[in-house]
Amino acid sequence: MRITTVILLCVFNVIFISSLFAQYDDEQILYYQMEPLDDSLFINIQESLFIDPPDPKAEIIVDLRDSKNRTIQVKNRLYPLLAIPEELRAQVVTFPFIINLQEDVTYTSVFTDVVDKMKFGKLTAPPTKMQIRSTTAYINPYLQLFGGERFGIPIKQDIGLSMGLGTPYSGPMETNLVEANFHILGFRVGMFGVIDAFTQLKETNNHNNLYASEGIQVGYILPFGNFIEISYNKVTTDLSESAVSRILQDTVSEFGYQPKIMSGSYVNYELRYPLRVMGSTRGKFYVAKYLDEWHIGFTGRELSLAGSTFDLRLDAMPDSDERNPQYLIDISVQRITESWGFSSFSLGPSAVFSKNDKGNFGVISMFFNMRLKIGTSL
Repeated sequence: MRITTVILLCVFNVIFISSLFAQYDDEQILYYQMEPLDDSLFINIQESLFIDPPDPKAEIIVDLRDSKNRTIQVKNRLYPLLAIPEELRAQVVTFPFIINLQEDVTYTSVFTDVVDKMKFGKLTAPPTKMQIRSTTAYINPYLQLFGGERFGIPIKQDIGLSMGLGTPYSGPMETNLVEANFHILGFRVGMFGVIDAFTQLKETNNHNNLYASEGIQVGYILPFGNFIEISYNKVTTDLSESAVSRILQDTVSEFGYQPKIMSGSYVNYELRYPLRVMGSTRGKFYVAKYLDEWHIGFTGRELSLAGSTFDLRLDAMPDSDERNPQYLIDISVQRITESWGFSSFSLGPSAVFSKNDKGNFGVISMFFNMRLKIGTSL
């Protein structure tokens, strides 16, 4: 594991340094595509052009090459730039996240342009400044029903609140843990508790569940970017003996598999690299130790592929002090509703794979996961 950590750190540093050098470009770009990183701006542009429903991931191309005929193209429809209000025009012209389309056409480009439009270069991209700031890393407009990143609300600058259902790495009906935190300058302090309804939805294959108690937690993101977080959990109220006996009676399998019941204290850490994958607005690869269990995975929000927008979460727990190894896949699809739900609501299947109560490897938990995008911009 030490060797793996060193290798990951080296890879992260190379990617980060190369992304810094890529930002030095003094050439004025007059023909470009706006990258969909500011939902509110993209929505306001489309509303001013009476496009309903507005799509925060719409392709927007700006052409400033002719000073007398400046245009903006939205969803392959062309409009004069003057059709949008002056304040929005200023934001469009000064938008920092753009793709340069100002290229000469040659005898070979008529063939290579077809390949270029496949956008293989956008498979991955460096993180945004918001993603790598340690003091605002908690800010997250996505509220998810089962597990995943915490929902983070900024109050003022580097001060805010967050809350989560399940752990950052848990799947559907896997745990009854809930948490709430206060954030300031990269620090967080909070508490965790129990909502039993989350684990009571499932009647079988509960032997690999995580059962929480009540307690406190603190955490800190090291100030050299949003790459390393260290945290501490302390159980202050253990479950009663009768509650533990009831859990074990309902969950221990004939093969001796048993769930994890939180007790005592835990030191956790996560090593991660924020990255935009397939145009995602929020994504990261990570290696973590949480509650004495190892996790390796990826999480991404609003990925784009072949005209579809979806969330993707993959988590592998290869080692635990008490539970069997397990593997999570979580996919939810956007754009399945109308009006405000078109870009704010996402729904899809989530499944956990491990050894079932028969001793075979298979699905031990499957349910629909849902997330709401409460905020309109990161």
